[in-house]
Amino acid sequence: MLYDVIIVGGGPAGLSAAIYSSRAMFKTLLIEKNGCGGQMIVTDLLENYPGFNGGINGFDLAVKFETQAIDFGVKIVYDEVVEIKNGLVKKVVTINSIYESKTVIIATGTRVKKMNIPGETKFMGRGVSFCAICDASFYREKEILVVGGGDSAVQESIYLAKFVKKVIILHRRNELRATKILQERMLSCPNIFIMYNTVPKEIIGKDYIEKVTVTDLETNQDKHLKVDGIFVFIGFTPMVPFISGIAFDEHGYIITDENMRTSIDGIFACGDIRQKHLRQVVTATSDGVHAAFSAEHYIDNL
Repeated sequence: MLYDVIIVGGGPAGLSAAIYSSRAMFKTLLIEKNGCGGQMIVTDLLENYPGFNGGINGFDLAVKFETQAIDFGVKIVYDEVVEIKNGLVKKVVTINSIYESKTVIIATGTRVKKMNIPGETKFMGRGVSFCAICDASFYREKEILVVGGGDSAVQESIYLAKFVKKVIILHRRNELRATKILQERMLSCPNIFIMYNTVPKEIIGKDYIEKVTVTDLETNQDKHLKVDGIFVFIGFTPMVPFISGIAFDEHGYIITDENMRTSIDGIFACGDIRQKHLRQVVTATSDGVHAAFSAEHYIDNL
């Protein structure tokens, strides 16, 4: 089957593109590696997405997006895309199949960035976590370390503080980068503490984490912190399927114009995968709509 639009990635950008594309009566296929929703599904509370006074759970919002896309006729396939081949007809190669389409929208998003320190890989799933909503309940009345200083780190620390005895936020700078409203909310949590100008150096333990060696960047002195777990929120890395000839920036994000067009005709990119200043659910959905509209315009002019 020749599709009009193939969307790679089922986060808020990809799902929004799918909804608009299918609603416009284009044969639309969405290919997602794991499950729809992207980073949204591991967010406990989205307070800044319009239309939900008091906020909404990220997983619940993802289900609404996916259900709406399916209702409009979007076909969803769970598979991993390994290559996108350009041509008048684009070929999307997955582990299990090859799909053809007039256009492709890349909405693969990002994956969490790792610390790359000794012990991190060894204790993955045994004390090292990248998802508070997934693993907080395992650390009831225990002491944990959170690495990072942005919105994600602070928001997840607030969530973790409901479960654990003590949260220590480790941040490499002398002030947090999180928004003021989140910092103010954090101050109301008596069991959250911050160590500035400090970075993790090594995770130590036998079967599970026993302590973490950290370095004070001002004095260059090391110290050991006895903790039961470490949650990492230090940023994201773009996830791009192999595609020859597409333009990236120096960080590996796809370069697009304001209409989500890439350097290759008929291939578009939207959401967190593209070069942009603000990565939020609401901006991802906007990107997805622009990408679908641009794909529609491209097809109409073939």
